[in-house]
Amino acid sequence: MKNLLSKVRITNSAFLIGTFLVTCTAVPLYILQNGLNFFQVALFLFFTFSTGMSITLGYHRLFSHLTFRANPLVKLYTLLFGAAAFEGSALAWSADHRRHHKFVDHDDDPYDISRGLFHAHIGWLLFRRGPETPLTWVRDLQKDRLAWLQHEYYVPIAIFMSFGLPPIIGYLYGGANAALGAFLLSGFARVVLVHHSTFCINSLCHWIGDRPYSSHCSARDSFLMAVFTFGEGYHNFHHEFQYDYRNGVKPWQYDPTKWAIWLLNKVGLVSNLRTVPEEKILKAQIAEHDRVLQEKLLAQPTPISDSIHAMVQSARARMDEALLRWEELLVEYRAAAAGKTEISRREMAELRKSMQRAGEQFRQSLRDWKNTWQRLPAAC
Repeated sequence: MKNLLSKVRITNSAFLIGTFLVTCTAVPLYILQNGLNFFQVALFLFFTFSTGMSITLGYHRLFSHLTFRANPLVKLYTLLFGAAAFEGSALAWSADHRRHHKFVDHDDDPYDISRGLFHAHIGWLLFRRGPETPLTWVRDLQKDRLAWLQHEYYVPIAIFMSFGLPPIIGYLYGGANAALGAFLLSGFARVVLVHHSTFCINSLCHWIGDRPYSSHCSARDSFLMAVFTFGEGYHNFHHEFQYDYRNGVKPWQYDPTKWAIWLLNKVGLVSNLRTVPEEKILKAQIAEHDRVLQEKLLAQPTPISDSIHAMVQSARARMDEALLRWEELLVEYRAAAAGKTEISRREMAELRKSMQRAGEQFRQSLRDWKNTWQRLPAAC
C-alpha cells in the first residue's frame, strides 16, 4: 500500500477527482435551482469548442506534429485556451505525445494501451510510472517565444482562462448568479468534458474501430470516436501518417479540426498545410488489405486451385500496372504545376485529363482486385 501511495500523482489526482465530483454534484444542483438559459449554454459551448479545438488543432496538429504554420494570433488563441483545458503546457503535452508516437504500445509509451484501458485513459495521469518526459523531445518548440511563455506561466494562465474568465463574463452579463453558473458550467463541467474527450484519444481510439492503413500498432479509425474527439477518431490514419494535417482524410469523414485548419488557411491565418500524397495513402491501404486477405487465405481448410490463384494474380498485376501509370502521370503533372518543366496551357490541360483518367482506371482496377478476393471464400 505504501509503495502504491508513493506512485500517486497527488496534484493530478486531486484536480481530476475534484473537478469530476463538483461536476457531478454542484453543477446539477445549480441547474435544478436556476435552470439553463441561452447565455449559459452558449458560453459553455464556446469554451468547450475553444479549449477542445485548441488541444486538437493547436497542441496536437500544430505544435506536436508541425502539420501547418500558424499566424501568431492563432498560436496565441490556442495557447491561451489550450491552457484552459488543464492538460499541461503545449511543450509538456507535445513532449508526451511525440514520445507516444515513438514508442506506441511499448513500455516507454506514456499512455500505453497494452497496460489496459484505464491506464491509457486516465491511470497514467493518476499514477507515476517513471520520470516525467523531458523537454528535450521538443527542442524545436522551445524556440517559439509564445509557446515558451505559455510553458513558463502555464498555471496562472490556466487558472484565469478556465476559472477566472468565465465567471467574469457571467458577472458582466447577469450578476453574481450568472457568474456562479459560468464558473460551474464553463469552468468545471467543461474541463471534465474536454478532459475525457482528449483521454478517449489515448484509450478508446486504440480500442474501438478498424485498422485500414496499418496493423503495426493499436491505433484505430472510428467515426464514433471522431464525433467525441473533434475529429481525432481516425487514429489509424494518424499514426501511419502523423504529419498530415487531416485525420479524417476522406472528404466525407467527420473531422472539424481539419475543416477549421482549412478555413484558417483560406483566410490567410495558417499556411503550409502538409498532406500525404493520395497514392501513398492508397498503397498503405492496399498493403494492409492484402495482408488481411492473405491471412484469410491461409486460414482456408484447403488451398486454392491454380486457376483461382491465376485469377487473383492477374487482377493484382492489372492493378499494379494501373497504379504505376497513374504515379508516372502524377509525377509529370506535379513537376509541370511547380514550373519545373516547360509546358503550354493546352499541354497542361491534356496532362491533367490523362492523369485523371489514369487515376480512375487505377481505382477501377483496385475495385476489381478487391472483388476478386471477395469471391474467394465461395470458390474455396
